[in-house]
Amino acid sequence: MKKKKVNLRDLKPDSETQHSHNDGHSHSSEESISNLKIYLPAIFSFVLLIIGITVDYFEAFPHFSGWIRILWYVVAYIPVGFPVVKEGWESIKKGDFFTEFFLMSIATIGAFVIGEYPEGVAVMLFYAVGELFQNAAVNRAKVNIKALLDVRPKEANVFRDGDYISVSPEDANIGEKIQIRVGEKIPLDGILLSEKASLNTAALTGESKPDSILKEAKVYAGSINLESVIEVEVTNKFEDSSIARILDLVQNATSRKSKTELFIRQFARIYTPIVVFLAIGVTFIPYFFVDDYVFRDWLYRALIFLVISCPCALVISIPLGYFGGLGAASKNGILFKGASFLDAMTKINTLVMDKTGTVTKGVFKIKDIKTIDWEESEFMKYLMAMEEQSTHPIAKAIMEYNESGEDYEAQDVSEVAGKGLKGIINGKTVLVGNKALMIANNIDVSTETESIIESIVLVAIDNKFAGYVVIADELKEDAKETITALHKVGIKNIMMLSGDKDSITQQVAKELDIENAKGGLLPEDKLNEVETLKQNTENKVAFIGDGINDAPVLAASNVGIAMGGLGSDVAIETADVIIQTDQPSKVVRAIKISRSTRKIVWQNIILAFGIKVIVLILGAGGLATMWEAVFADVGVALLAILNAVRLQRMSWS
Repeated sequence: MKKKKVNLRDLKPDSETQHSHNDGHSHSSEESISNLKIYLPAIFSFVLLIIGITVDYFEAFPHFSGWIRILWYVVAYIPVGFPVVKEGWESIKKGDFFTEFFLMSIATIGAFVIGEYPEGVAVMLFYAVGELFQNAAVNRAKVNIKALLDVRPKEANVFRDGDYISVSPEDANIGEKIQIRVGEKIPLDGILLSEKASLNTAALTGESKPDSILKEAKVYAGSINLESVIEVEVTNKFEDSSIARILDLVQNATSRKSKTELFIRQFARIYTPIVVFLAIGVTFIPYFFVDDYVFRDWLYRALIFLVISCPCALVISIPLGYFGGLGAASKNGILFKGASFLDAMTKINTLVMDKTGTVTKGVFKIKDIKTIDWEESEFMKYLMAMEEQSTHPIAKAIMEYNESGEDYEAQDVSEVAGKGLKGIINGKTVLVGNKALMIANNIDVSTETESIIESIVLVAIDNKFAGYVVIADELKEDAKETITALHKVGIKNIMMLSGDKDSITQQVAKELDIENAKGGLLPEDKLNEVETLKQNTENKVAFIGDGINDAPVLAASNVGIAMGGLGSDVAIETADVIIQTDQPSKVVRAIKISRSTRKIVWQNIILAFGIKVIVLILGAGGLATMWEAVFADVGVALLAILNAVRLQRMSWS
């Protein structure tokens, strides 16, 4: 069955989705009214059907016969039947005859033709309820995800006529000067005019460490200015900028992604023409074999056959199974953007993952402190007194160190461009920075620092090397157990791709026991790696990421999985599955839930189809009435509901 795309809502609240208490209450009321409108046709038909059946049974109103009775059931039929008949007619006009809508239409209209009005209404009503269940399943999964956000910066402060004015990035010209305030995204690619800048480029490159750059260095659209106001000269039009290029990659990758159809539609394409031709056969074939053949009697039997053949139980049981899976996933902090991705997840055998923000926390922490001839606490007091003057993310990580006693105060602190800080503490000259700062001041640095690949802060006190602090991005608590669990569920091929330095990527991969890892990759490189894996048709690839730079590969993979808690809006929208808690271990749980769901769905299909075949045979032989068929469908639907509910109570630890 064709389903219309549903607009999504954002996982994370922002200025546009935050409301006051009163406003939220109002929206809740509007939503309740909207939901009531959706169910009103089915409720209306159900009430009229029950009243009609009650009057028929008790014969309470003698005048409830003839055209009055027909009109009553027609009115009961129209709210649930008209949309289906209309859809069937639209499909016929497009040349698609054997749709589920067509089968439902001729079966229920046929019931009216032979005078079985309550049965005709009841069958269509059950079909309508099944559709409501299916829509509810999809909507429930998507309620917290927003439609694709345009992450382009909305404005650029361009210097024109002696002043900065705000214009759309598309209206800025090459060679113009733009100003970017602290916390703003750089709207266009360009060259830095200011003396220095600290930029967060994680969304573009996956690099966990903020990028400190000097005058005349290249800067890219989408980077976030972390410290002081900076000026940039535009070198590319917006359509040629880094963000526009990434968004274009997303669009192209999405267009290459095949859409998975649910089993019900594939099955209906085979099932529907078969039962239609069998019904025609039930009507006419007996003419050649039965002596007392009466056309009206066999037409009646054929129409009963059609009513019995309506796939109501299938229509209800299949989406109910997915509904259970989607609901169970949501309870576990996992959002699937549709039932088809539950199916796709069961086939995954290759997992590719980003590093920063996916298996690491994406924030700096002190990893190691090494001192030479200094007590650690004393050493850290000197270092913290210097770093207190800085707003750099590394400085913030150092300031989180817990030390007791009186704090030291740094004086005459000055910044050495691109190298570090110099100051006076307790009458001693203190240097804090990189190796270039030490060399410039003739400080001999321990050779062991050369083998350290993470960010390192070197410290010299009184012109002697005093030690160093290693700053690194922390692994998430469940990162290692995730890899072990993935192997246990049968995912043997695991690969890490990162925009971070290759040396850091390899070290993290080694810690996690991931054999295949590549670092220093651009978005295009990640995309190429996944496309290469997909060239082997046996590989069903899932990719886990969180940044804008991950969006193209999320779209190109068979299943894209985004970290929803800290992930970028584009990554969340492009992905098929969102992990709301940012825990990579939830990926394993998502695989287990999808496999359980598929098992339940197939149980429901076999149950519904098996009983349907039995009743069809009885109906063709004249041994079953339409009411028996309707109640058989109800029984199967109830069993399917109970089976699907099991998913809500299962545990996937």
